[in-house]
Amino acid sequence: MGITASSTLPPPTQPVNPGGLPVVRTGKPPKPAYARPIEVGLRSVHIASMGLVLGGIAMGGTRETLLGAIIATVTSGVLLLAACVRWGCLNFTQGAGWALLLKFGLLLLGNVFEGARLQLYLAATIVTSIGSHMPSAWRHFSLPRRAMGPDAKSQARAA
Repeated sequence: MGITASSTLPPPTQPVNPGGLPVVRTGKPPKPAYARPIEVGLRSVHIASMGLVLGGIAMGGTRETLLGAIIATVTSGVLLLAACVRWGCLNFTQGAGWALLLKFGLLLLGNVFEGARLQLYLAATIVTSIGSHMPSAWRHFSLPRRAMGPDAKSQARAA
């Protein structure tokens, strides 16, 4: 006959989420329900304020004229980083963590070499965009171990 709902579900001993997929146990407590809206809000503020800083630099803005946008960018970035570390979304030994460290290095160089600030900040933006949107297998690849991170396989399947 046809496929029934019961034939597509995992065995009753394996917990399932509302979408019908098996729950993956990672050993970490789940993110609280309020985490996602906070992350989205912080990321939105960070992207908008970063755009103001990049555009301002491109148009000849100074630290003084861009101070509000710089403060918003740094504050939202630090809060976003703290949220990612707190809720276990970031591991500095995996691909996404290395991309973030490279971004920090480019931003630091942009503060040291003012003549190349725009180019270095743009490079940091590109690196972090790639780091955020690369396939999960790359984001969670552990460079020191040359393998998926300890939690990465379950995170990659859940992504």
